[in-house]
Amino acid sequence: MALSFPSIEWVEEFKKQINSSEGYKKAGATWTAGPVALVTSAKPEIGIKEDVGIWLDLHQGVCRDAKIVTAEESQKAPFCITGDYARWKQVIKKELEPVKGMMQGKLKLKGDLPTIVRYVKASQELVECTTRIETKFLDE
Repeated sequence: MALSFPSIEWVEEFKKQINSSEGYKKAGATWTAGPVALVTSAKPEIGIKEDVGIWLDLHQGVCRDAKIVTAEESQKAPFCITGDYARWKQVIKKELEPVKGMMQGKLKLKGDLPTIVRYVKASQELVECTTRIETKFLDE
């Protein structure tokens, strides 16, 4: 069954996929920099009335928690990556590499870019996890 992005069910499945990923376990093994928040900007015409954050409590190759949070809560994460719906859709479909997207200004990072750049492989593994989720996009 396809899960809508973004939704609580989608985020729960994302956590399961992260925690069952050997690739992420290895690539994120030394990550101790704290949670990462992924924020999708509001897009009322497809039903996203306000910015939606996905909070990922990532630590040493494990996702300890994953939940939907407000945009305000997202800002409390040491790393907060914001993009519009179309950009996140491109990331999930592997059409946009997230670190490259940040460097090109297609995704906005609040946090230390050099730290993120050191974990490009972990970032790619997280994207790989999203591809294993049967995703229903709200604009399709």
